[in-house]
Amino acid sequence: MKNWPWAILAPALLFVLIGLFAPLIMTHDPGAQDYGALLTGPSGAHWLGTDYLGRDMFSRIVGGARTSLVAMAFVLLAALAIGVVIGSFAGYVGGKTELVMISVIDIVLALPSLIIALALMGVFSGDNFTWMSDYWKMIVALTMAWWANYARMSRAVVVAELQQPYIEAARVMGASHLWIFTRHILPHVLGLVVVYASADAGALVLAIATLSFLGLGVAPPTPEWGQMLVDGMSYIEEYPSLVVIPGLALTAVVVSFNLLGEAFALQKVPRAVRGRFLTRKKVARAAEESARKEVEA
Repeated sequence: MKNWPWAILAPALLFVLIGLFAPLIMTHDPGAQDYGALLTGPSGAHWLGTDYLGRDMFSRIVGGARTSLVAMAFVLLAALAIGVVIGSFAGYVGGKTELVMISVIDIVLALPSLIIALALMGVFSGDNFTWMSDYWKMIVALTMAWWANYARMSRAVVVAELQQPYIEAARVMGASHLWIFTRHILPHVLGLVVVYASADAGALVLAIATLSFLGLGVAPPTPEWGQMLVDGMSYIEEYPSLVVIPGLALTAVVVSFNLLGEAFALQKVPRAVRGRFLTRKKVARAAEESARKEVEA
């Protein structure tokens, strides 16, 4: 029981490690086609078999983990930065500025993030954005669809912290706004949004796969789980492994990050005092009470 957080952390950590060390783990070039080994089953040469172009499935699964990890990292970091800056500024300034900014945030939150990403991908498909690759269009679209949640949470934390007495004491002592925000408020903001982002990572990986599944994300021949699902749909009856393998990989990652987010959130919930610690507290309290009665006597 003492090590249960590590059991929850392990699957998400495994995904990160596979993504980081994908070039060392892959047994074949994920884009290499072997027309002499089309749609083969698992073997010593191809651990998970091959697809309809003779590409090694194991290498493509590992390469897809790297693709999803890099895209997820870029989107999370960018969305966190934008959301924390906008939300914190709105909460700290207050007044009409806060009202306008929180109205914009509410409008963005009123629409599903995936719908916003799909709309932005449609805009980016125009002639004015031909200089951007589909991969970076996807990253920008998801970032613009994901920042509002972090902005809303950041604003709420800043407003709550500004009501604390130590903030007023810091102002009386002559502390600058920048010092108050960076030393007292920002750590509380990051403590909340990072916990939320850990659970949001799974949904983001799913969104990346969804865009690729719809033909709007990662373009072939780059290995990506959503694109692998599309490629395998035509062969699902004869070769279901082409869909099952990337589907299981995607499911495992989404579930692992959801569990990780829940674990982080539960760590912040106060726990009931029990066991030896509770016994020591009772003994200490009884000793204090006995000493107080002796003094009064």
